[in-house]
Amino acid sequence: METRRTRRADLPAGARGRRSSGITADVLRVVLDHGPVARSTVARVAGYSAASLTGVSTLLIDKGLLREAPEAAGPPGVGRPHVPLAIDTETTAVVGVHIAVHRFTVALLDLRGRVLVEHKHEHAGRDPEVVLGRIAVEVGRLLEEAGGRRVLGLGLATGGWVDAAAGVVVEHPMLGWYDVPVRERLADATGLPVAVDGHSRALVRAEQLFGRHVEQARSSILQLFVGNVVDIAFATAGSVQQGPRSAAGAVAHLKIDDSAEPCECGKVGCFQAAVSERTLVRRALAARIIDRPVFRDLIGAAEGGDPRAVALFEERAGLVGRAAALLLDLFDPDLLSVVEVGERVLPRCRELLLAEVESGSRAGVGAGQVVAGTSFPEHVLATAGGAVVLDRIYAAPVSVPGRLSRAS
Repeated sequence: METRRTRRADLPAGARGRRSSGITADVLRVVLDHGPVARSTVARVAGYSAASLTGVSTLLIDKGLLREAPEAAGPPGVGRPHVPLAIDTETTAVVGVHIAVHRFTVALLDLRGRVLVEHKHEHAGRDPEVVLGRIAVEVGRLLEEAGGRRVLGLGLATGGWVDAAAGVVVEHPMLGWYDVPVRERLADATGLPVAVDGHSRALVRAEQLFGRHVEQARSSILQLFVGNVVDIAFATAGSVQQGPRSAAGAVAHLKIDDSAEPCECGKVGCFQAAVSERTLVRRALAARIIDRPVFRDLIGAAEGGDPRAVALFEERAGLVGRAAALLLDLFDPDLLSVVEVGERVLPRCRELLLAEVESGSRAGVGAGQVVAGTSFPEHVLATAGGAVVLDRIYAAPVSVPGRLSRAS
């Protein structure tokens, strides 16, 4: 894959430097939101002249980000026919990777964030060299399934403390990872441009790009992720808050009333200790609800109607709702997006979560209008990984190399 930087000569006249990045990003986002769409409409919505749009659209088509969509054109009329523009979901793709505590996910996504291929693999050990080596191998296999698509980059998301600017997993205690240069290792191993971020921040960007509640998400969004790792991310006016050390979003030790679950910090009642997947698995094993330490078995038991399994998820939903109420009052977002499997697969869990929000938050009245499950329930981890690199593409499309056939 070619990784050369785009030359000034590749850009249309009048669209160079900082302005070129702005206009190409604006045009690409308009087509994402409204496409297939006529060039005249793109120019009007984006606020640019038709003349400047001609060069920009040509550039974006050359990069494989846009395509002409004659199939979406209206009936022929007088004069030159107008061919709409659409996001190119046919010839290009990105790789999304997510690293969880027990397994990793690799996936191929199109430029609208739709998962085309997805594979999940259990860890054979948590040493970062082993895990990243296996990911590189699986990414290579995934590229063979790309069907001729040009892969523009690789995005990786995980929990814990991730320094996105440096491409480093600073601290992920459950994996035992500290200061792991993930971007450097995977870029060297795969030959792809690599972007890395925390999974909650990645899902914020996915909601802002492709979610069911885009307008709310682009105004302000709080993302709450509940898995083995529990964390949040917040964005307002389209800007995701990172913090000066890229450590924003740590809520593992937020205190939850009535929880006596011991935490590794030595205290009791910490949010992550109370609701994490490994806590539920431990309790389910002790109660003989499941016979092996596999969270998916517990989900299956709950979906199958086992009242003890259901009770565990309902209890967790109440605790998540209490935390969500606190966070809703603290951040007052237009949208609070929740990733929590019970909320997705057990309707009663969503009811309990919302009830806790409404009773515990000053802003909780009408919580159903603010609190929503993730827009990507079937592929949330793959989407998180893909969104890391897709966000960069949509923010700076001029950085994407042109097609090899037209490269110098």
